[in-house]
Amino acid sequence: MSFAPLGLEPALLKVLSELDYQDPTPIQAAAIPPALAGRDLLGQAATGAGKTLAFGLPLLQRALQAGGEGRRLRALVLAPTRELAAQIAEALRDIARLLPGKLKISVAFGGVSINPQLMGLRGGCDVLVATPGRLLDLVEHNALRFDALQLLVLDEADRLLDMGFADELQRILALLPARRQNLFFSATFPPAVQALADGLLREPLRVEAPAEAPPDILQRAIQVDEAKRTPLLRHLLASEGWSRLLVFVATQYATELVSDKLWKAGIKAAALHGELSQGTRREVLAALKAGTVQVLVATDVAARGLDIPELPAVLNYDLPRSPADYTHRIGRTGRAGASGVALSFVPAAAEAHFRLIEKRCGARVPREQIAGFEPKDVAPAEPGAGGIKSKTRKSKKDKLREAAVAAAAGKPPSA
Repeated sequence: MSFAPLGLEPALLKVLSELDYQDPTPIQAAAIPPALAGRDLLGQAATGAGKTLAFGLPLLQRALQAGGEGRRLRALVLAPTRELAAQIAEALRDIARLLPGKLKISVAFGGVSINPQLMGLRGGCDVLVATPGRLLDLVEHNALRFDALQLLVLDEADRLLDMGFADELQRILALLPARRQNLFFSATFPPAVQALADGLLREPLRVEAPAEAPPDILQRAIQVDEAKRTPLLRHLLASEGWSRLLVFVATQYATELVSDKLWKAGIKAAALHGELSQGTRREVLAALKAGTVQVLVATDVAARGLDIPELPAVLNYDLPRSPADYTHRIGRTGRAGASGVALSFVPAAAEAHFRLIEKRCGARVPREQIAGFEPKDVAPAEPGAGGIKSKTRKSKKDKLREAAVAAAAGKPPSA
């Protein structure tokens, strides 16, 4: 099936042909026609399924059709991370630069100076891709008007709520025109996202990419004492022969600590976390992709929105907080039909937490031990709190999510 029957204008079809987009992906074929017809959508598709063009092409067509009415913000895309926002904006610009309407696509995210973004918005823009916090910063600087907004896209809506953006999302929604089209895209639709969608969308159509064969990812769980994790990591790098490795840790401090220890051992490693400037983050990722860095030690900021081609392995040095984070972490490998390996270090104190992850992911990963690194620690009699959140006590983040959902539905938030 080609893009031609989907209802796109000839100018867009011409650009797609020039950029060698031959056939739509399943989520694009399912989402583009109803989006062009003005329907609200709930789109469910995994990373790499082509959802950026699934909402991006209808978005660009709407902006083209309004081209003669002056440069006013017609479409807003909200993304949870700066990497994903930059990726979406780049994809839209690749198409827009070949269109006759000279559309202006702007992008805004934190971690960099706001001044260039303010300057870039002078004279307006047609489409803005932004993270929630920086969008509100721009509003406070009177850099944006939403009176002409026709389309709102939430990309990775589950992550927007999971990363604690619920209160910011509530403030943003209050600023937007009530009459608009809404497109929600996400890999998963947990209850908080579904409740938000129920409160905001008008008779939404749910579209999903057909189930595909699961990626070829070998999952391994290695039992090791916490104090031996870094020596074991060095051993695995020497024995497994990975050209590149993405290592997930729990904190910003751990990214610097582990990468520094690897560097001192002669292993080219770098840290990636949310406090780095955007320029530094781009340099680090470019170094990994170019092969000048072998190991990237990252917090969960790298679990979404990053596409590292031909990444052979990922390692959970620290276990993720939730099963969803586990899924997104290991999904960085085994992409585009390639095989990959996903390893998890499981100290005795984390065994119960890893069993919960296995249970909620519907998987069982055999435990293994590496000669010379056999664990000696034993699990505490009463494992402490942490890991997967308790369902009996609401966290601050849960309360913020509920407040956003309640505001969208016009209900008072629960205590």
